[in-house]
Amino acid sequence: MFDTASLHPWQWPEKHWRDRVNRVRAGKKLSPPWPEGKRCAVSFSFDVDHESNELRDGGESISRMSWGQYGNRRGMPRILSLLKKHDIRATFFVPAVIAKLYPEEQQEIVGGGHEIGIHGWIHELNSILREEDERDLMMRSADTLEQITGNRPVGMRTPSWDFSEKTLSIAREMGLLYDSSLMADDSCYELLEDGERTGVVEIPVEWIRDDAAYFQVTRTEAMRIAPQDVLAIFMREFEQAYEEGELLQLTMHPHIIGYRSRIWILEELIRASKAKGDVWIATHRKVAEHASTAI
Repeated sequence: MFDTASLHPWQWPEKHWRDRVNRVRAGKKLSPPWPEGKRCAVSFSFDVDHESNELRDGGESISRMSWGQYGNRRGMPRILSLLKKHDIRATFFVPAVIAKLYPEEQQEIVGGGHEIGIHGWIHELNSILREEDERDLMMRSADTLEQITGNRPVGMRTPSWDFSEKTLSIAREMGLLYDSSLMADDSCYELLEDGERTGVVEIPVEWIRDDAAYFQVTRTEAMRIAPQDVLAIFMREFEQAYEEGELLQLTMHPHIIGYRSRIWILEELIRASKAKGDVWIATHRKVAEHASTAI
């Protein structure tokens, strides 16, 4: 018996590193023909973090919490107005604490025909939690979102895409249809747990397709890239997804994309998707439901 805690990774026995790699793994690729003969799919998502980015670390910064509040005051109204203007449905992943702070916002989301998914309790990091705490927070989060919106979430996105060794088994225990936190492909795939098929659909994310990677500004770190260059990257992703007949998934944040100088990026992507004439724009739930038919 090896005490792997005392070993360097290059000293691990083969079974140990194989077990670690295979704990959660991408299985069958799920790219069925899209509905109504559409060539590709586009799914817009928004992580409604608001003040939770500061709260989850025990922070007390009034400045950072005001930045989060901007997401509620200006970002969300702009996003919801734009989606309504173009008759688009999207998915919003909401920490339970934020749902409790802004219940009317969540009710407006579902009232507009959009989907709400689990995004942790207070944007906590799953990998540092005990299994019983992670399970409790995930279940309480689902209960809270259901109580506020009247809809039981069927999907999740872990906060900061932080996935513990137990996250998938808890999601299975909860009967969730899909996850959207991992990065093994561009299009949907079935998740495997210890080599076992789970029936859980993964709608993969990527920092390349996340507005925060480009626009996150702090007191010591300036904006990395101009809005028009971010649009160019997102548009390249879209054009290649269209060429391959697969999926474009985007992750955005109300307190980041919702500014006057950035919200136009979302509208340009919507216009480009509609202009093709054969693009299916759907929520993550709809994409997962469709992809699951290929399992």
